[in-house]
This record gives sequence, structure tokens and C-alpha cells, in this order.
Amino acid sequence: MNHDPYFWGRPSDSMYGQYNHQIANAPTSLEKNMSSGTNQHTTSPIVTGTSVVAIKYNNGVVMAADNLASYGSLLRFPGIERLHKVGNNTMVGISGDVSDMQYLLEILDELSVEHNYDNDEYSDNVDQLEPDYIFTYLANLMYHRRSKMNPLWNALIVAGVNSKTGEPFLQYVNLLGVKYSSPSIATGFGAHLAIPLLRKLADSEEEAQTLTKEQAVKGIKDSMKVLFYRDTRSSKNYSLAIIDKDSGITYDNDVNVEDMSWKFAKDIKGYGTQKV
Repeated sequence: MNHDPYFWGRPSDSMYGQYNHQIANAPTSLEKNMSSGTNQHTTSPIVTGTSVVAIKYNNGVVMAADNLASYGSLLRFPGIERLHKVGNNTMVGISGDVSDMQYLLEILDELSVEHNYDNDEYSDNVDQLEPDYIFTYLANLMYHRRSKMNPLWNALIVAGVNSKTGEPFLQYVNLLGVKYSSPSIATGFGAHLAIPLLRKLADSEEEAQTLTKEQAVKGIKDSMKVLFYRDTRSSKNYSLAIIDKDSGITYDNDVNVEDMSWKFAKDIKGYGTQKV
């Protein structure tokens, strides 16, 4: 062994020959793929969707997401719905890469078809596709893809109501497989702007139990208005879903931000020819 401090840990040249420096400077597999033009995994999403926001109330969950996909900073594709119904009492909201979202939607549709084959809706002991089943499946899928170094570049919110217990369900998982539950959840820019507004309504599970549907819907609409004001990737048009224990899923994909006011813009100083 060569004991020179500059060569510690390297075999001596007298025994193994001169050290091959090309080994230490060899390119990584990612660099090889980039130079050779072979297939690469998604590392820089191009067409993306922004925030999804959701909050629990005493009888269910309210969720919303705008209907816009951005091509970089260009607001390119309107009418892209990012809320998806799965089963009878579950909604999945997806932000992030749109192509990975389309892949996830195909998987969820296949899951629903397979479940319908295995369960006769007219049977007495039919097993519903519960929200926690769907979330567990998606969370394992996201972690599996992350472990394969080929993540799905999305953040998911699964909301619903358990058909057996009537308990509202709301959980989050991201591209790393990190998951958590909270009375109010938001992805993207909504995690910075919408969550403080929603936590004023329900900061704990106990407060969520006292929140009415009307209050929850108003809180979500106010959050979508703030996001339209401040998030340059958001849209005025959005989808709103209400998952209620008694009335089931109510879904509207053509809701618009209302009661906007841009009067504050005249007081913004520091740009253009304005004098501070």
C-alpha cells in the first residue's frame, strides 16, 4: 500500500502497475446516456400543473385545482383537469408533470376496472374501493419509482370518505414517497399561500369536525382567488370537488374566480418609471 498522504488507499505501483486515472474520471451512467443519446428518465418536467388545495369539514372533504397546464412559463394548455374520481367516494388531485399525471390516471382507471371485475355491485358483501386503499397503492407506487431512480414527478392528494365509518380521509404523497395527513393540505405554491388561510378555518382535526361544508367551500374559493392573484402558473378557471358522506361526490369542472379586485396594483412601487 502506498502510504504517501496524496495516495492513501491506492495500491502501490510496484505490485499492480501504474494507476489508471481514467477509472476515477469515468463518466456516470447519466452522463453516458446524455452523451450517447439513449433514453433518459424525466428529470426536468416541461408541461406542468400547479397547486391542488383541499380541506376537511365535518361531513367530508372539499378539493380544488385549476384547469391549466403550463409549458415552462407559457400558459399553454387550458382545460386540463387535474382532479380525478376513483371509485364511488374518492377523488385524487395531481400537480406536477402532466405526462406522468396521464400515466397515473391510466393506472387508476385500470385499478377501477380490475376492482369492478372482482366485485359484483349487486352482491351483499361488495368491497368498496376505499380512499385509504387507493392512497396506500399510490404511495407504494411513488416510493417504488423513486427507489428505481425514475420518479413520477408529481405530488398527489387523495381525498374521500370511508364508506364503512363515514370518516373523512385526506392524505398527501410526493415524488419521493413522503406522505402525511392533515386537516388541510396543498401542493405547489398553495403550500405557501393557501395553507395559512385554510389553517385559520381548521388547524386541527377537532376544529375540522366543527367546520361546515359552506365554510370549507368558501375557504377553498378564497384560496383559489389568492393563488390566481399571486401564482403566475395558475388559472382563473378551476375544478371543485365536494366529497360528502351523505350526498356522495359533487364535481364541477367550470368554476371561476369571483369578486376580484386589482386596485392594490396602483400602490406597488419599485418598477418601471414610478417614483418610490
